[in-house]
Amino acid sequence: MEVSSLPVELWQLILSYLRLPDLGRCSLVCRAWYELVLSLDKTRWRQLCLGCLEHRHPNWPNQPSVEPRSWREAFKQHYLASKTWTKNTQDLESSNCLSLFRRRKGRRQLCIGAAGEFSSLRAALAAASPYDCLVLLPGVHEEQGEVLLKVPVEVVGQGNLGDVALLASIDQHCPTARLCNMVFMPARFTSVLYKTTSGYVQFDNCNFESGQLQIHAPGTCQVKFCTFSQSSIHLRSMALCVLENCEFTGSENASVTVEGCPSSDRNWACKHLAVLAKSCTASMREPDPAGCPMAKQDGWGESLLGPVRTCEIVVGEERSSFLSAVGAQALLGSAQEDTEFRENLQAAKEEEYPALNSNSSDSDLHSDDEEDAQAVYKLPYQAHSLSHTLADVTHSRLQSNRLHALQRDLKLKSLQQELQQDKEAQSLANSLQGCIIRQCLFRDGKGGILIYAQGQAKLEGSIFRDLTYAVRCIQNSKVIMLRNDIHHCKASGIFLRLSAGGLIADNNIHSNCEAGVDIRKGANPLVLCNKIHSGLRSGIVVVGNGKGIIRSNQIYGNKEAGIYILYNGNPAVSGNHIFQGLAAGIAVNENGRGQITGNIICENQWGGVDIRHGGDPVLRNNLISCGYSDGMVVGEHGKGLIEGNVIYGNKGCGVWMMSSSLPHLINNEISHNSIYGVAVFCRKDHAADYSHGQGRSESFQEEREGAGGENDSDSEEDYPAAQRPISVALVELNSINHNGAAGLHVKSSEALNIIANVIHANCDDGVAVLQSSQLTCIANNSISCNSREGVLVEAECQVELRGNGIYENSSHGIVSKGEGVIAENDIIGNHRCGLQLLQAADMKVTKNRIQSFRDYGIALFDEAKGLVQENLIFQGTSKKSILRPMSNAEDCIIQNNVLLTFKKRFDMECMLINPPARPHIEGGAPESCTAADGQRVSSITTRVDGGCHNHGSIFCTIL
Repeated sequence: MEVSSLPVELWQLILSYLRLPDLGRCSLVCRAWYELVLSLDKTRWRQLCLGCLEHRHPNWPNQPSVEPRSWREAFKQHYLASKTWTKNTQDLESSNCLSLFRRRKGRRQLCIGAAGEFSSLRAALAAASPYDCLVLLPGVHEEQGEVLLKVPVEVVGQGNLGDVALLASIDQHCPTARLCNMVFMPARFTSVLYKTTSGYVQFDNCNFESGQLQIHAPGTCQVKFCTFSQSSIHLRSMALCVLENCEFTGSENASVTVEGCPSSDRNWACKHLAVLAKSCTASMREPDPAGCPMAKQDGWGESLLGPVRTCEIVVGEERSSFLSAVGAQALLGSAQEDTEFRENLQAAKEEEYPALNSNSSDSDLHSDDEEDAQAVYKLPYQAHSLSHTLADVTHSRLQSNRLHALQRDLKLKSLQQELQQDKEAQSLANSLQGCIIRQCLFRDGKGGILIYAQGQAKLEGSIFRDLTYAVRCIQNSKVIMLRNDIHHCKASGIFLRLSAGGLIADNNIHSNCEAGVDIRKGANPLVLCNKIHSGLRSGIVVVGNGKGIIRSNQIYGNKEAGIYILYNGNPAVSGNHIFQGLAAGIAVNENGRGQITGNIICENQWGGVDIRHGGDPVLRNNLISCGYSDGMVVGEHGKGLIEGNVIYGNKGCGVWMMSSSLPHLINNEISHNSIYGVAVFCRKDHAADYSHGQGRSESFQEEREGAGGENDSDSEEDYPAAQRPISVALVELNSINHNGAAGLHVKSSEALNIIANVIHANCDDGVAVLQSSQLTCIANNSISCNSREGVLVEAECQVELRGNGIYENSSHGIVSKGEGVIAENDIIGNHRCGLQLLQAADMKVTKNRIQSFRDYGIALFDEAKGLVQENLIFQGTSKKSILRPMSNAEDCIIQNNVLLTFKKRFDMECMLINPPARPHIEGGAPESCTAADGQRVSSITTRVDGGCHNHGSIFCTIL
């Protein structure tokens, strides 16, 4: 009959009364009929799927209100899965009786119960033939002793689930069996409900109460649509088994225990389970836009595309400028892109802050007449070795289209992109070995899944909630976790230790009482593309020689550090977005290490990165911005190689260091921070400052005891800088500009080297040395256009200033009340004195080139003493004497200085040629520094210091 002879709606009504076999026959008539049968998806196929007692809703138990993509396809998968137990082809081929069975159209059906042929399951099994169907009639069926299952049969409960209860302990000795639609309860003599050591067993739509399933290799199982109430499964040496759409509640221990290396002795059913697992692979979920505040916007926010200059991120009721995020594409890209990243970022900043008067040497502070007068006397100093860096700071502009391009590059890599680039991760994601647990619900119990003794499990699309822990993987075991939800655990969500590994990818891990992911004792997982947020402690903890690759995750809104590394933890942390944390973004403590590269760390309440107590990480090419405290904190005894980072727009200091720390701060961009660019303080930490810190309830005792002698055998090889002792903190080749107070603020009790930095347009002194009981070496820096002195040295400080270019600062070039050496500097074009010595200053001032437009080249006041000789002092616009010694000290020696006046502009142009304008960097300023490639991060402290430019205090504690 032609389909067109009736309206489609009428055909659909007629076909909706057909049984499954009839629908199959209709679909074979022709293509039009086939498409007609397919059109019944939301009517007849839905009816068939939900009406089958052997199945439940395809998305039960996690999303029973969400319809599947196709009811017909879901029904097909259920049907094929329910027939897996009959595919024992080897047994069928070797048995005459089973080959006869294959030719039969039906099987015997044996009824068990008061109204049935058999009174007990044991009696029915004694009379059953292979592949018979044993039907348990409604009621409670109790077996007094252990039931041996020697013949492959199907045991089905009649009626609705719950109508049939079986109190028995079954031991399977046959190659295959299926049990369906009944409630299992333990017998009086044992808690074991079912066990097999060789065969395949299939459970469909069953409830298990207060008992245990034991499946040992080469046996295997498939469990679907089952509920485990205070019950568990113990799987030993599984080559492959499948648990799908099951619910586990109220467990007293782990709901699923996976023990032992997957067996090489594979059951006949393994190949069928592998095919089934591949065909039922959970579809990749799109990221939930509501799951993460950043995900609601394109990249870091569509608001960037509105007013082009800024990108706003909402934290509570506040909005903060996040322009600096614009440049992060280079942080996530290759090393070759670093230079372009810096150029674009600088241009972006200039677009954001066009009104800063101090960002240019051509400041509009003077009248036209003064500018004309200065032009006559102005010395050309712009061609020094750091001039190209200075040009980047002062003159670049970013076009709006470039800003759009940078904003697009801020997106995190998707899991698909990560798997394409990382073959190891791809291999793990595609593996089918051990126990496969898919779309299950674990809730309201002690543990979710325990994997130990080289066990292996793969978890997909499951929910773990309100447990003590979700997943515990130990003892060289391997876990693969894809697209799971893990939340409200009383301890850590995922716990890995004792050389465990695997892949943790695309999971939503949140609201756990301890760490979202806890990596310890040599565990080395891949942690990719997860959302880890809203935890009551840290997002990720790496402890006690733990390793791991932590990449492309969103870590936000955690109460403590987003990533916390301590006790020789040594992960590789790259390409993550770590933001809006209530403490630090990354904290490294107690000899923690790590390679921390290419991350975006922003809007955290405490330091973006906090390094203390022997912490010694490598931080490269990170963007640390818009924090509510300091950008980076290097606390007591902190170390680390801090190289190539952008530290921008933080409300505290760019970098806050304790003088007892030994970091190498190299080639960083430190700008637009509200207080100091870099601050060095000598205040000691006290235990009371952090007694309520990160470790208050979490046990790190084992890691603490073993940290000294349990280093990995390859640690020296992986971390060459660990072999190099570091004796002096180093601040080198950084661009420190446009900060709200001094560019570099020093109150130190230890030696400090400040080498080859560009310190420009800060809102206070360029370098302020307020306390320095040991020598502070300031060499080969460009210090220009700062709002006060270029360099300020307070009384009793020891400094050596050598080879610096100190240009066009708004007050004096150098003011010193301390002692030390000022040699071979160019101090040119500052708005007041070139060099001023005050109070009891005792300085050796030699071989400098000095000029001031309107004030003295060198001025000595009070009891200043020392040696002033062989300096070249250029005439300015002032009618005052060029050199004005006013000190009363008898031991102030002034000799052999040369005073120059100019008659022609040509004379001025020749003055800073031999040698050329300072600073001089051998070979020019390098793009990056190759200094010791080894530093790491550390621990916990609070600091309160009154040294801020407004005499306020900053509270910064890292746990």
